[in-house]
Amino acid sequence: MFGLGMPELIVILVIIVIIFGAGKLPEIGAGIGKGIKNFKQATKDEEKNKIEDKEDDASAGSA
Repeated sequence: MFGLGMPELIVILVIIVIIFGAGKLPEIGAGIGKGIKNFKQATKDEEKNKIEDKEDDASAGSA
């Protein structure tokens, strides 16, 4: 994973805790989780729309 080992990840985590404080970490994690969920939902919806458009084009072409 990007050439980062466990010591580097621990240092990054400590810096994040110092900057944001331990109390803000759950809020930050929840925000990131919601962002990822929304991104996945948007990509899923986009794929669904592409499939529906292809089906509509195919049915219009055969009619």
